[in-house]
Amino acid sequence: MNRLDELRGPVPSRAHDARAIAALAANPGCARRALMDAAGVDKDRTARHLGFPAPFGQSQFAITRGNVFEALVKENGCAELLRLLRELLGLPVAQVGYQDVESVGSHLRHSHTRTLIDRAARENDDAAVFYDHPLFSLEIAGHTSYLEPDVVAFQLGGRFRIVEIKSFGVIDGQAEPEKVAAAARQAAVYVLALRTLLADLGHDPERVSHDVVLVCPENFANRPTATLVDVRKQLAVLKRQLARMTRVDRLLEGLPRGLTFDLAPDADGVPTRSAEDLAGALGQVPARYAPDCLSTCDMCMFCRDEARGCGSTDLLGRQVRDQLGGVSLMTEALGLAEGTVEPAEGQEEVARLLRLADRLREECLN
Repeated sequence: MNRLDELRGPVPSRAHDARAIAALAANPGCARRALMDAAGVDKDRTARHLGFPAPFGQSQFAITRGNVFEALVKENGCAELLRLLRELLGLPVAQVGYQDVESVGSHLRHSHTRTLIDRAARENDDAAVFYDHPLFSLEIAGHTSYLEPDVVAFQLGGRFRIVEIKSFGVIDGQAEPEKVAAAARQAAVYVLALRTLLADLGHDPERVSHDVVLVCPENFANRPTATLVDVRKQLAVLKRQLARMTRVDRLLEGLPRGLTFDLAPDADGVPTRSAEDLAGALGQVPARYAPDCLSTCDMCMFCRDEARGCGSTDLLGRQVRDQLGGVSLMTEALGLAEGTVEPAEGQEEVARLLRLADRLREECLN
């Protein structure tokens, strides 16, 4: 058993779906998340055993609404989607082909997807085709994860685009930035997977556009609208994080021998390990909590409670934390602002800004 298997315990590795892989790009500096994902630890079950279940998850109403909207966009061989793409991309084509990859059965979808994409890349003509329900794959820390997106890969003249369909609304041309960012991270996973597939087939991966098509309902109605979203930034972060997980041996260095996140389930699968003991084991691996984690990571509530307990500046958000540099505790930041703590080497500029902010606060209060 290797070190990652020891961390996970004698249970199957947790598979990574597109949403979980996309979340890697949301907080690339968190060693705890990187290790748990590399080991295939079930973070949701771990968080629940600790008494800190994650607060997010779609309601049945939201899932139903999303399914209805997706069906509307894809009906009649993606006729509505073709209308949107004509307007958005200025497409000259009057109609496109439609391939429902799911129709071949789940056990053949991955190989069928490879065959269809390879054929389209080789023919490289002006034919346009939608590929519905393709099955992609990505290597995550030595494990193959299969991605089953409710997404369309659109190909025209040898150029591929990912179409991401989401049910959150675009009101007066604006959507919630957090939801758009989450959709962009998830779409970046599909772009990377399709580029990886093309490279494996001997084609130029750059034939997959970094501009994805995001389709959402417009102005409180189910009428869809489309926009282009550039995911180059999300792709870069995702690649770095996946490479970091591949070099997970660096994260394992210095960990205590015998450290494990095993829940020690009994014959019925019920965890027998105490929550206190498990929390102590997790505390051996540094986390990098940020408020954004509340919508992306199953361990968010546990890590937030941990950050509160030690007064970490992580609670202030990633932007503020990064501006504070090496100031990791609230008490230290307050001391630097009030002049009761001498700045360490390299903290002089941070201390000056904190003192300035403290003076401005006093002036506003008075």
